[in-house]
Amino acid sequence: MTGITVENIRALAQETINPHTNAPFGRNIRGVAVVDGRVAVDVVTGYPVDRHRQDLIGALETTLLGTDGVSAVTVEVSQQIASHEVQGGLAPLEGVKNIIAVASGKGGVGKSTVAVNLAFALQAQGASVGLLDADIYGPSLPRMLGLTGPPKTPKENVIEPISIEGVQAMSIGVLVDTNQAMIWRGPMATQALQQMLSQTAWHDLDYLILDLPPGTGDIQLTLAQRIPVSGVVTVTTPQAVAVDDVRRAVAMFNKVNIPILGVIENMSTFVCPCCQEETAIFGEGGGQQIASEMALDLLGQIPLNTTLGRSTDTGASLVQSEPESVVGQRFIEVATKVAARLAEQQHNRQVRMPKIKIVE
Repeated sequence: MTGITVENIRALAQETINPHTNAPFGRNIRGVAVVDGRVAVDVVTGYPVDRHRQDLIGALETTLLGTDGVSAVTVEVSQQIASHEVQGGLAPLEGVKNIIAVASGKGGVGKSTVAVNLAFALQAQGASVGLLDADIYGPSLPRMLGLTGPPKTPKENVIEPISIEGVQAMSIGVLVDTNQAMIWRGPMATQALQQMLSQTAWHDLDYLILDLPPGTGDIQLTLAQRIPVSGVVTVTTPQAVAVDDVRRAVAMFNKVNIPILGVIENMSTFVCPCCQEETAIFGEGGGQQIASEMALDLLGQIPLNTTLGRSTDTGASLVQSEPESVVGQRFIEVATKVAARLAEQQHNRQVRMPKIKIVE
């Protein structure tokens, strides 16, 4: 190509494949400049990229440096996270741009472990993140995050989230006695969830990760009808019995028009602490099976290792304690894919009006 122009470079840049979405950069290209064969490209993503910025730079440099007449390429990458559409025209939650629910149709698949590490992985990428424990009957986040209560209540009907290394967290487990059994009927549990969600003073969150209980009962129906959810991530293990239950959960979310961002296969293999060999102790293929069957993305496969198991008892996520480990990197890759897929959805056109105080 001779006599390169801004239009030529913009077209090439926009059609280059984004490695996080497997789709062309398209609207991510905000600006292009060309001077004497030197090219500058400004990229603005709709998802956090602090730890994977070089992936995007490399993809564009590879394309543009192979173009006749281009002698040098400079790529600047920044992020601008928007609020995305939710089901049923619900209004966005104050202080929260996007709610991402982590769900499974079955208990014991490590859903809470995934939710916690997903939250810290998004934060590690440069996002402002919160984490809400929606399992009213069996809250696990207090143990997994080392939460101790009660939280601060600066004024009536306002709960201050507990900050854990910058992640804002809340759970029914810090609002009631640790040994108290939650012997509540469905309406009481759903009301408790709504109060925690709306009365917690979330501070400018890009993402609020909602750790759901297993199943398709009252909590999930409340979520579908009253809570503005931008997307759902489903968690399975390789076994057929887990896949069967995830299939039911996917069907429910499809029925209530909540977008499903993809499937995460947890405990895909066991990593031996001695030789690092991976063994498929729970079988193989469950995540890919449900993803293919339901036309979903397989966001990633998380292996099981001893450090990940211990992290659930020590109050520090694996992404916090060992971000460069194999499992830590897998969680960061999965978090990037989750946020990137959400960024491809429509933006929420509803804007929460500011509160107006009249002073006489």
